[in-house]
Amino acid sequence: VITHHRRRLCDVVAFAVVLGAVQLMLLANHWLVLVPAWAVVGIALRRLLCFYPERPFALLAAHKKQIADRAADLLLVVAAVLAWREVGSGSFMVLWEHVARHGASTALQVAAVCVAGAAMLRSALFPVHGWLIQVMEAPTPVSALLHAGVVNLGGAVLIRFAPLLAEAPFARWALVVAGLATAILAGMVMLTRVSIKVRLAWSTVAQMGFMLLECGLGLYTLALLHLLGHSLYKAHAFLSASSIVRESRLRGLHAPGAPTAASLWLAPIVATALVVLVVAMIARGAGNAWPLWWSIVLGFAWAPLLWRQAGAVGRASTSIAGAVALCALTGLAALAHHLPLGVADAPHDVAGIVAATGMSGLYLAVALVHLRPAAMAGWRRWSYAGFHVDAFFTRLTLRLWPAAWAIHSPRVAYAVAQGDRRTP
Repeated sequence: VITHHRRRLCDVVAFAVVLGAVQLMLLANHWLVLVPAWAVVGIALRRLLCFYPERPFALLAAHKKQIADRAADLLLVVAAVLAWREVGSGSFMVLWEHVARHGASTALQVAAVCVAGAAMLRSALFPVHGWLIQVMEAPTPVSALLHAGVVNLGGAVLIRFAPLLAEAPFARWALVVAGLATAILAGMVMLTRVSIKVRLAWSTVAQMGFMLLECGLGLYTLALLHLLGHSLYKAHAFLSASSIVRESRLRGLHAPGAPTAASLWLAPIVATALVVLVVAMIARGAGNAWPLWWSIVLGFAWAPLLWRQAGAVGRASTSIAGAVALCALTGLAALAHHLPLGVADAPHDVAGIVAATGMSGLYLAVALVHLRPAAMAGWRRWSYAGFHVDAFFTRLTLRLWPAAWAIHSPRVAYAVAQGDRRTP
């Protein structure tokens, strides 16, 4: 009993340390504060991820996250050294003034790439996303803390480093490519999942990709709004996971039909038109222009709100509610883009066209899943396996950094990576 209470006390202390380190990190204005605070977040969080030390999945998730965290810490230290040597100070304010006056030298360009790499590793982008899926072994409050707060820190750091990223095109392109690929692949995998918490985890991976994509595109105010909205939504979703399971079962009793073909093809057109209309009304007379390609991206992203399910009751009211929600989201995004929030946007038109093309491809794949389920059966097998990306990364991790608990059989490691709890 004493041992049990001692362990729970240590868990409470670790929880408090994570919260304190996150607050310190968000208030940091110096490399010597940011780097240790972000490292402490990962170290203290490991204790919470191993809340059930007898579960191998929890240990596997903590092991892979520890490797990603140490790699991110190394990149952040390299970025700090390069920026400090170039500017002569570790203060971020001095760094922003130097970039505004002299631009980004080669050393600062490399530092920006290192910061972007650290954010990608900490935000569970492909191919290091597996730990965020397997961390579902932790208690639900820990999952809520992780998905609603800790994993969003990568986006918060990128928004903080917006002045440096605006002068580093290679770092922005890396964020665009990695973020777009993660959003597309994770969004496709999420369609094949049944478990509520696992679907939420894959949703977080997709949202992190989309958030880092926004940072790469230079839309930092929208990324900030996305960060706040995602944090609130995921905290509520995880803490009310039991009621979501009940609601899902109740919806399953009604057996709603798949979206109609007409709504699948018309939804992105109508959604894009609504986005353009709302943005034009809000931005009238404003000097800060909204990129057209971003309206297309949001149109494809929010088009499912306008789907009409065949055979469902109240189809018209559902579509109207979706349209109202879409207009409200667009209004918030437009206001965030035009209000002076202290972050200067720097849209990248070429990268925006790439993002719009990728989102249209994702929507086409989702539409084909609903319209041609038999023809997409082979794709569903690949998607359910996560396209075997995490399986490869898990085998590589266990071979290069084995742990005492790790099973070195590649077949067992592959089964663990796919989420199969049965011993092969």
